[in-house]
Order: sequence, then C-alpha cells, then structure tokens
Amino acid sequence: MSRLHSGEADARERGVVKRRRSGGRAGRNPAISSRGPAGRAIPSYEILTAEALERIEAQADWILQEIGIEFRGDDIALSLFRESGATVNGATVRFDPGHVRALCSTAPSEFTLHGRDASKNVRIGGSNLVLMPGYGSPFVTDLDRGRRYASLEDFHNFVRLTYMSPWLHHSGGTVCEPVDVPVNKRHLDMVHAHLTQSTKPFMGGVTSASRASDSIEMTRIVHGADFVDKNAVVQANINVNSPLVYDDTMSAALRVYAAANQCVAVSPAIFGGAMGPLGPAAMAAQTLAEGMVGIALTQLVRPGCPCVFGSFHSTMNLKSGALTFGSPEANLTTFALAQLGRHLGVPVRSGGGQLTAANAGDGQAMQESTSAMWAAILSGANQVWHAAGWLEGGLTMSYEKFVMDLDHCGAMIRMVQGFSTDTEAMGRDAYKEVGPGQNFLSTAHTLRHFRDANFLPELPEAGPYETWVEAGSKTLEQRANARWKTMLDSYEKPPLDPGVAEALDDYAARRKSEMKDKWY
Repeated sequence: MSRLHSGEADARERGVVKRRRSGGRAGRNPAISSRGPAGRAIPSYEILTAEALERIEAQADWILQEIGIEFRGDDIALSLFRESGATVNGATVRFDPGHVRALCSTAPSEFTLHGRDASKNVRIGGSNLVLMPGYGSPFVTDLDRGRRYASLEDFHNFVRLTYMSPWLHHSGGTVCEPVDVPVNKRHLDMVHAHLTQSTKPFMGGVTSASRASDSIEMTRIVHGADFVDKNAVVQANINVNSPLVYDDTMSAALRVYAAANQCVAVSPAIFGGAMGPLGPAAMAAQTLAEGMVGIALTQLVRPGCPCVFGSFHSTMNLKSGALTFGSPEANLTTFALAQLGRHLGVPVRSGGGQLTAANAGDGQAMQESTSAMWAAILSGANQVWHAAGWLEGGLTMSYEKFVMDLDHCGAMIRMVQGFSTDTEAMGRDAYKEVGPGQNFLSTAHTLRHFRDANFLPELPEAGPYETWVEAGSKTLEQRANARWKTMLDSYEKPPLDPGVAEALDDYAARRKSEMKDKWY
C-alpha cells in the first residue's frame, strides 16, 4: 500500500466541562456521565424481519452487479477494485453478489476514536452512543444579529460550545462554513480550532486529498506520528455523489485517511425521488450498496481501517420538491439502516439527529427535530450527527436552537441508560417511613436521590404562569439566547503544550503561504 499511496500520505484539560459559575444543571445530573459516550442499556428497535433484511441486502447486491458504481477520475481506486476481482468497465465497477460484503469483513465492529485528552476518547460501535453537533451550514443565525454568512468567529464559537457541553461527545467537523476564509485554506483554520479550542475527537478536511493530508499532519504534530499510525484520532466524512457515483475528490480523500489508519465515515446522501427511488426499502438498499463500496475501498487500501456506515437520507415534498425532515418514511429508513449496519458488522452513523426544514427555532423546528432524533436514538445508531443547531435543512446553524437541542440530547442520553430495579430503586424504606396517604418528598430515600433521580434541563420554564410573566414572559428561544452567551463567557481554552502549539501554528502558516487565496 505504501507504494501506491506514499505521495498522498505526505503530508488535562482543566476540569471536565466547566460548569456555570452559578452551578449548572449539567453538574447536578451525576447519574449521566459527561466524560464519554452513553452506554446504551435499552435494546435497539429492529423493524426488519429476517426476510425483509435479506430482501434489502439482495437488492443492494443486485444494484452492485447489474447497475454498478462509478468512480470518476480515480484510477487508483479502479485498479484496487480490479485487482480484488471486481469487473471494471471504464469508470463503472460491478461486483458479484457477496463480494463487497466480504471485502468489508476486515473493518472493525468497534474501535476507539481518541481525543487530545484521553478522558474525551469515545468508543464507536457496540452499545455506545456518540452525539455530535451540526455540520456544513454556510449561514448562522441568532436573535441579536439575524441570519448571516458564517465566519471563522462563529466556527470558533460553536467548537467552544460543543466542547463545553456534556451532552456532545465529539467536536464535529465543519460545524459551520467560515466563508470569510479562502476556500482552499479553511480546513487549516478549522482543524487548528478543533485541536486547540477543544480536546474532543473531531473530523478533518475532505474536499481534496491535500486537505485530508494536512488534517492528518496536524494531528501528528499534536498526538505524535507513531500514535496516529496505530490509533484513530480524526474522522473523515466521505459523501457519495448519489446516485451511485464517487468523484475523485471524495474517493481520493477516503484513500488518504484509510492509508493513515484514520476513521472513515461513508455517508451516501439519498433523497427519495431525486437521488434514488421512492420509499424506505429502496433508499435503504441503495444506501447499503453505496456505503459498502466505500467501506470496501478503505479495506483495500488498509485492512482493518476503522469505518462507520453512514447515511444522510430524507424525503421530499413531492408537490414542491422541497426537502422534509422528521417524516415517517425517513424515520423508517433510519431504523432499517441501523439494523443493516449491525448486520454488516460495522458501527453505524444515523442519517441525522435533530434535523428540521424550519426557518426558525419554532414549534415546527422542535417537532421535526424531536421526531428525527427519537428515530436515530431508538434505531441503535452509534453516532448521531447533526444533534444540535440545525435549521433550514442544514443551511443554517442557530445559536439558540443549538442550546435548545443540547437539553434534548441530555434527555436522550438519560433515556438510553435505562433504569435500575434493585432494592434501593424500589424505595421500600420510604413506604415504611411515611405509610399510606403521606407525602414522600421528605423521606430519607428522596433525600438520598433528589440530586440525580431526574434529568434537569437548562431551559424549560416549569414555574407557574404568574412567575413566568413577572420574569418577562420569555420564550424558550429567548432564554436560549441568554444561555449560549453565558456559556461562551465562561469558556476556558484547554491547555496545550507551548511547543506543540507553536509547531501547529507554524504548519498552518507555512501551508497558507504556499497557496494563493481561492474563493471558489
């Protein structure tokens, strides 16, 4: 592999999460760990019968044999597939039934994605649940300044907010697009921010092979080259140009990450009726076909490379052509894909968490987001992307919705941990203490558990109407506006060895000096 890819391969945090100075509610939820992904104690919901699962997998094999997948502009990928026994005709690759699944078999079913602080490492796969912020929005919005193009300052803010939240375990990637930085240099600023302003795992650049190499080189400066060679410290988001096309940008970036033994998430993007046929079965089968081929390519580059089977799927309003989110059809597809991924034997990324097409953080936004999030959580997905901040189908990251979504993330984490049925949980001593017809509020059992018995969200108003009016009749969105400002005011940058920080700064500066600015 080094002969083929050597050119491409060139290339104690203070406290866990800083609590609000007034004593944040996250700190009053000790039953929920803020040091890593939630361990799922409730079963995943599987909607596919054995027969239905077999039919969808057979459809994926049919697509790969009869229609094929195109790899445009990537002769190395075509050569690797040809050498593996696939049929290559021009840019189209076809596979015999079962061939791609066999190639995927060397991908691990579970692995660790390392943060700069070991306490922030996350385990991907198995019963683990890792929540991540939104990704890719060119706009941001807040109640003070309204909707606008995202800047590098906004990007820094969302990395900081993600770092501070106990409910998000992963720093994300392009949390918003910093459009005030040249296109060809943005990845350097974004990776630099993830590595210096947070200690959680993150995603690197993927929009060219050189940007992928830069991302990996920067992690080597921070973690050490030997450590990076043996451990996953950065994740790539490889989107398929659905239907059934990998362009050389994505496949080349995939090969760079795979050659470096870094995590590759392969995420087909299928909207039923546009990038594939209508209906959950068709969307699930095509996603499986496209995703397996990407995972297979990582294993041809470097067997054992950690991978995630992902998706970004949705339905459309077939009257207007607009995207919809949280729809029953999309949610059914989410359930099916998680089940298919487990059967494939690799970790699963859900289609998305708190997704919405709404233009504001209103009732529509929260209804659609909640619907999509419940499906993602109950499906058993290991990673839930877009769990905080999304508006307008991903065009906009909202500061207010981000912190509103954080509360829901915390509630979902609490739910997947289930509950105990031991003697203490039953509270027999409380019955003996008060007897029939009495109030349990002051019992010893209540006093032992009142701090951690229930999840306490930050934002909802649970007081009486009169108290709410006296406080200014503020909506949830207005309270969220104050909350994200308080969080940013209390942010403290995690320490980094000065020599490492200087080397990181020097690398980014040198690479920028080698390139002319490009704005497209």
